[in-house]
Amino acid sequence: MTQPRILVTGATGRVGGAVVSQLHAAGVPVRALVRGEADFPEGVHAVRGDLGDPASLDAALEGIDSVFLVWPFLSAEGASDVIEAIRKQARRVVYLSSAGVGSEEKPGEVITMFHTELERQIEASGLEWTGLRPTGFASNTLGWARQIRTTGAVRAPLARLARPLIHEADMAAVAVKALTTDALLGARPLITGLELITQERQVALIGEAIGRPVRFEEIALDEAVEQMKAEGYPPELVETVLPAQAAMLDNPEPVNDEVERITGTPARSFREWAVDHAADFR
Repeated sequence: MTQPRILVTGATGRVGGAVVSQLHAAGVPVRALVRGEADFPEGVHAVRGDLGDPASLDAALEGIDSVFLVWPFLSAEGASDVIEAIRKQARRVVYLSSAGVGSEEKPGEVITMFHTELERQIEASGLEWTGLRPTGFASNTLGWARQIRTTGAVRAPLARLARPLIHEADMAAVAVKALTTDALLGARPLITGLELITQERQVALIGEAIGRPVRFEEIALDEAVEQMKAEGYPPELVETVLPAQAAMLDNPEPVNDEVERITGTPARSFREWAVDHAADFR
């Protein structure tokens, strides 16, 4: 069987980068879409292109069979042109969606609404498709790195918020399965981390990984909203994300074994993720 030729978007990001690495390690021809300079292992072909400029994708897509699509915007504007560009040259798209995606009738919160629309457009495109629906990304805790390095503490709301944060390597392993086999065609697997871990415990595990204690200092939601706005987050995003997270205190995300079922290997724990990324917090 001829190996597929795969284009990875978001190739310099955490998940896309892990997809590139795993495909390359498996000997699968992989092309990495980048907007600027980027370093990849020998054998990975980096090509210039921008999802915000669909016309720039033609050369990157030439000869490509499958695309791993990471959408970098908070709206679906322009997505139809990108999907059409993919459809003209490839046969399959694996889309990194979200566990919080809604439906056409109930499109969800601002932060997941665009996922709902992209899933709909991809399904209607005639492409073979898979929509990966991960829970929260473990890598989002890198947003605490500066505080941990400078103060040894994390000031944030919702100490008891427990989520099954998923390692980017596990998302990538599921994506590779979808890109290189037919096992997940037309599927929208919900993929989760190994277990529910509170934010307070996440901080403690990061401290263990870096070899020094790290405190969690809980602040009120109102203070957190203002803090995030001051850091430049869009107000409509801030005012949606934090209430949604607060709602998870009583209705946490599910935990399942889909990563193991699909890949044959159990999902990595948050402790493992913290060890893998200890250098980012030191």
